[in-house]
Amino acid sequence: MFITARQQGLIRCSACHQLNQDTGSHPQACGRCGSLLDVQTQPNLSKIWAILLAAIICYIPANLLPVMTLVSLGKDSSDTLMGGVIHFVQHGSWFLALIIFIASILIPLLKITVLLLILLRVQYRWCQQKLAWTRLFRWIEFVGRWSMVDIFVIALLVALVQFGEIASIFVGAGTLAFAAVVLLTIWATLSFDIRWLWQVCEKTNDNIHHVS
Repeated sequence: MFITARQQGLIRCSACHQLNQDTGSHPQACGRCGSLLDVQTQPNLSKIWAILLAAIICYIPANLLPVMTLVSLGKDSSDTLMGGVIHFVQHGSWFLALIIFIASILIPLLKITVLLLILLRVQYRWCQQKLAWTRLFRWIEFVGRWSMVDIFVIALLVALVQFGEIASIFVGAGTLAFAAVVLLTIWATLSFDIRWLWQVCEKTNDNIHHVS
């Protein structure tokens, strides 16, 4: 049985995550950063569902469309995210291929999957293993910022390759779609409050006790 901060009369600041004692007077400011504390956290899932659906839609062209096109001596070659991974593997750059695969394909997919499952848990009040899912949510909050690694690599390549008419690098449409996926998943993560999961489960337990 877990005891939440709210049950102990504490309020977490959504800006700096400082725990503050609930004084009973509202609005109440955070003792550390001065932000107003959100005492009542009512789940607003429709907005996050819309953002997540947009991220899922963008994830498809992000993996199917080329992220970079190289034009050399009048010939052009384009690579998708997975095509780039395969290209680096074939040329022996396993470490770079692994970084791009994890940061560009695996992490966005995991973020979308975890957010989708957590939203379902809140909506249908699936209360098993709340602590494990809370830790998973904290994990995707932390790793989300590393999802743009390959975008920075492409930008660096475009800036470095200055061969004039011999070779040029152009950013493909897949890059824009992938950047949209990253931004949308970050937006969805920031819009979601993991306290909603604990809140709906507490209400479920209270209803069970009242019925009993």
